[in-house]
Amino acid sequence: MIVLDLGLIVLVAMTLNMSLAWFVQRAAKDGGWTDVFWTFGTGVTLAVAAAAPIGLDRALPTRRVLVAAMVAIWSLRLGLHILGRVRKGPEDARYAGFRRDWGDAFNRRMWGVMLAQAPAAALLSPSIVLASRAPGPLGGRDLLGVAVFTACLLGESLADAQLRRFKGDPANRGKVCDQGLWSWSRHPNYVFEAALWLAYPVIGFAPGRPLSWLVWLAPAAMFITVRFLSGVPPLEAAMLASRGAAYRAYQARVSIFLPRPPRRMESGH
Repeated sequence: MIVLDLGLIVLVAMTLNMSLAWFVQRAAKDGGWTDVFWTFGTGVTLAVAAAAPIGLDRALPTRRVLVAAMVAIWSLRLGLHILGRVRKGPEDARYAGFRRDWGDAFNRRMWGVMLAQAPAAALLSPSIVLASRAPGPLGGRDLLGVAVFTACLLGESLADAQLRRFKGDPANRGKVCDQGLWSWSRHPNYVFEAALWLAYPVIGFAPGRPLSWLVWLAPAAMFITVRFLSGVPPLEAAMLASRGAAYRAYQARVSIFLPRPPRRMESGH
């Protein structure tokens, strides 16, 4: 089965990629390299899986290229953003928290954390493979999928830019960003990141084809990951540890994930 074969290839490639990432983060003493390697590695492996001219003869070359381009654009945008943050800023709050909590066991435990990123990437592959090989000519569903992808990519870029601008102002040192999108959700970048993967079911889902139900794996896996596993929970804990009362006040008035109007329109301290 093409979905399983390409998924296994992604798994093996990403295991090697994340193994290399472990050595890099250890040498650099910065766990943020985990996200750099995962994002670029996932982008490359999934784009290749999408574009590979194998399996399902009905697949259009143009759709394969379209889906591969979407994955590549996502990876390049997010990867460059994370790379810039890792190179110029302090260690990501999540990994700094792990380093503080795990002490001398940090690198040993990070090995497991980083290798777990390989199956996470492989779990995204069925969505990409099936969307890229959806039967039929290009049409409205492809256009809608690109629209969802573009809107979420722009939303995530805006959230990142607002946070970067806030942190870049010396007057905001020690404060909590509660401006723009960050006044509606405590993690708007994660909201858009999870929603972006809905673009692939839009393109590839067809209720009459049982296999196409697997196209929902990517958005489901990404939502669970950022909301309940390696995204929101450790970042919330790290922000509470570093910002204390200011972050608790932010929590009291701003939604943890799904955007909604803030309870009070006042600045964080």
